[in-house]
Amino acid sequence: MTAPIPIAVDAMSGDHGAATAVAACKLFLEKNTRDHLVITGDFECLTAEISRQFGKNNSLTSRISIVGTTEIVAMDESPSKVLRNKKDSSMRVAIDLIKQGKASACVSAGNTGALMATAKFVLKTLPGVDRPAILSAIPSARGHTLMLDLGANAECSAEQLVQFAVMGSVVASAGYGVE
Repeated sequence: MTAPIPIAVDAMSGDHGAATAVAACKLFLEKNTRDHLVITGDFECLTAEISRQFGKNNSLTSRISIVGTTEIVAMDESPSKVLRNKKDSSMRVAIDLIKQGKASACVSAGNTGALMATAKFVLKTLPGVDRPAILSAIPSARGHTLMLDLGANAECSAEQLVQFAVMGSVVASAGYGVE
């Protein structure tokens, strides 16, 4: 059996906040029995929401940790201001957990610009990669089509588009066995 995968979840950002994020966490844990979620946000709010939605389901709640934070990133906030001023936001702390080796991935329904800027600042990019790109696997008639950038970058140079193609090719090969 493989080791559990710890995933950081920014539960406070996004249009619908903690209630929707906790409901998604519950669905995820029901379907993914080996993984562990590290949920970031207002500790009291998350504790109450988890108790309300999970009840006494210890098999699920035993795979949850909460890391309390004091700030939330709003959907309309400037990424640069978030980066400078929201170091204890649920979003920043979730990304910090990856840097600290306490999570392998981060999920956020929050401000995409702030998420990308914070991730780039905290985690850095690989050599030869100027900026991150959002990737999604879109179902197609022959399996999946991988799409990169998905609107995260308003303007890209030719060099950056080539970098996105290389990143997509690596994910296609490693994740889907497509050469």
